[in-house]
Amino acid sequence: MRYFTILLLFISTTCFSQVINVETLRKVSDSAKWTGSVSLDVSLIKNTSDLFRIANTAHIQYNDKTNLWLFVNDLNFQKVEGFSLVNRGTQHLRYNRRISPRVKWEAFAQSQYDAISEIDFRGLIGTGPRFKLSKSDNYKFYLGTLIMYEYEKASNVIDDREQKDVRGSVYLSFSMYPTETISIISTSYYQPRIDAFSDYRLSSNTSFLFKIYKDLAFTTNFNYFYDAFPVSSAVPKTQFELTNGLLYVF
Repeated sequence: MRYFTILLLFISTTCFSQVINVETLRKVSDSAKWTGSVSLDVSLIKNTSDLFRIANTAHIQYNDKTNLWLFVNDLNFQKVEGFSLVNRGTQHLRYNRRISPRVKWEAFAQSQYDAISEIDFRGLIGTGPRFKLSKSDNYKFYLGTLIMYEYEKASNVIDDREQKDVRGSVYLSFSMYPTETISIISTSYYQPRIDAFSDYRLSSNTSFLFKIYKDLAFTTNFNYFYDAFPVSSAVPKTQFELTNGLLYVF
């Protein structure tokens, strides 16, 4: 395993509640069981106002063809003139067990916070099957159907606001590799409450990666998130984010 440090710039619009595209982090390797990647965005802008932003994503994966373990840590902080625009973090652990060439069983646990969305803590745990819909190595399509338990505690802005729900999580994912240097990976989720389907979330993440040199790539990511019932009326139902940066894979 190599040590690494990387500094990169970013372009971003609007704040956004965490959506982790696990598909961009699954690495296929013929020999290495341990793989991973790290990205670091740092930006300091001063004109009519002062803006500071730092974001870090790191992940580690172990894959022995039958079992896959994946851990990701995602942190993002932005401040303008002393006021926080974005302050969020996510930790995600996922396990896959191969049942057949077309079917895997997944289980995951996730914790997160998001000050802008007034979420002090959100914990998720879920499980379900994952189906491979295609045979091509260059154009892969997957369907996941999971059930998950969610615990959510709002920030101090809302007194004693806690929720405990059971949600479904259906996702469709595709990974396309039209050339050796270009990757397009996208995942879209639909997550309704089992006892109230009008309470649902939609999210989508699309990543474009262009290999620059060996293990270094330029990336463009677009994230979209819609929550039919956010924590409070002050939180927008629709949020999105567009970022550009560099990714180093080891």
